[in-house]
Amino acid sequence: MPKPNPRHPNFPVPGGPELRAKGWRQEALLRLLENVLSVGEDPDNLVVYAALGKAARNWPSHRAIVRALIEMDEDQTLVIQSGKPVGLLKTHAKAPLVIMANCNIVGQWAKAEVFYELQRKGLICWGGLTAGAWQYIGSQGVIQGTYEIFMRIAERRFGGDLSGRFVLTAGLGGMGGAQPLAGRMAGAAILCVDIDLERAKKRQQVGYLQEIAPDLDTALAMIDAAVKEKRALSVGLVGNAAEIYPEIARRGIVPDVVTDQTSAHDLVYGYVPKGMSLDQVRSLREDGRGQLMAASRASIVEHVKAMLDFQKKGAEVFDNGNLIRTQAREGGVADAFDIPIFTEAYLRPLFARAIGPFRWMALSGDESDVALIDDLLLEMFPENRIITNWIRLARQHIPFEGLPARIAWLGHGERTALARRVNQLVASGELKGPIAFSRDHLDAGAMAHPNIMTERMKDGSDAIADWPLLDAMLLCSSMADLVVVHSGGGGYAGYMTSCGVTVVADGTKAADERLDHALTNDTSLGVIRYADAGYEESFEEIAAKGIGYVKV
Repeated sequence: MPKPNPRHPNFPVPGGPELRAKGWRQEALLRLLENVLSVGEDPDNLVVYAALGKAARNWPSHRAIVRALIEMDEDQTLVIQSGKPVGLLKTHAKAPLVIMANCNIVGQWAKAEVFYELQRKGLICWGGLTAGAWQYIGSQGVIQGTYEIFMRIAERRFGGDLSGRFVLTAGLGGMGGAQPLAGRMAGAAILCVDIDLERAKKRQQVGYLQEIAPDLDTALAMIDAAVKEKRALSVGLVGNAAEIYPEIARRGIVPDVVTDQTSAHDLVYGYVPKGMSLDQVRSLREDGRGQLMAASRASIVEHVKAMLDFQKKGAEVFDNGNLIRTQAREGGVADAFDIPIFTEAYLRPLFARAIGPFRWMALSGDESDVALIDDLLLEMFPENRIITNWIRLARQHIPFEGLPARIAWLGHGERTALARRVNQLVASGELKGPIAFSRDHLDAGAMAHPNIMTERMKDGSDAIADWPLLDAMLLCSSMADLVVVHSGGGGYAGYMTSCGVTVVADGTKAADERLDHALTNDTSLGVIRYADAGYEESFEEIAAKGIGYVKV
């Protein structure tokens, strides 16, 4: 039975043994669609996160998707174009159940103003990354990546420990909301600025944020006390980062680590310019779009200049993947890219081995299923320090949102091995229901984004989008249950292309085959992508694990 959802009463959390669809594969994807709305920021408008990341284009499209998932047979494929179902076609039982393409605009026309006009006409929607692919699991979806970034910084700059260190950041939305808990788990005193009080309250209610300070003076005093005591603490502050960051710099305070995860990728529906209230911004989104974009970019210029000031004074400053440097450079900040991107600065050696954010969702809705898989991870990978450390921390600190789920950074072979073992546990009845396996779109072979994932690739292949397209075709050939290709990013147009995948472990032999082929080939292509760019770690992985790389 679905569980009540106090925050969004009209969007209960799915679960239970009863099927509405004709099989668990279809039911799984239906529950994942329901789940992203149950944990979404604005489900009444189908928005999951990041201002406009939608689960479906509109409510008639949503209802048609639900109807199709309930009525379809296993030898059919549902075709979805930018959140709107357009075909339910006869394929075969090993074909994907759902294929999607969201927000893909031809290059010459891939501009913010074109996207907004197409959206106004109801012809397109932005699927974000995991929003439109029904793979979002709340803030937990990015928390391990955020934690790993903080720990890489700790190892590089602070002797392996962030206790007694001040982290300054902004953004408490669907992605940024992971930051306060990740910082606290890493031992830091972290101050998180957001313009929206309701967002801060939500993060506090779900256990990701400890305190909300009434003003900057109080917030800084709380952080200072925690730093002196070497006590982990997360503090939220309601305000505009474009005003707060420069004010902290003006006072001569230099945080140890500075980043930002506001919705700077979107100058209209995401970022809020300084001096404007949320209501003022909403009133300008249709008829004052140009004015709003200009004001947002001007604020980002001040925001990034303060970040650069902190960097010059010795802070570790990085871009957390929201295109804030790109917007600042377009606003005239010539040295905006002196701030490094997190992927290249901290995580590329992991991605070169296809180690990235793997995730699974317990479709039963029972938390004990995730606990059992936690135990299985500790049993299977006792020598993997990243995994064993993370599972123990996650059990202690991370509350579930929506369907019980877990994310863990696993690489080639590890994902397949775990999923196959889990499928056996579903078959034996030791798990209370099937498990859906997925991953973030920010994965080794799955994203081309020259300002995030693929910035400064060793061979200069930053902007080549062949890899996620190849990944999607390979995953369809490998019998995945859901395959999606997304584009968008800055103003939801032109900045990136990515591929997403979901495979359902329903306890059947057919699921063994799907999991084996899809998960193995997905990470194989990820390693090959980095080998093709010349990364030694990838060649080591190919040699150690026998990946079928064709050397030219």
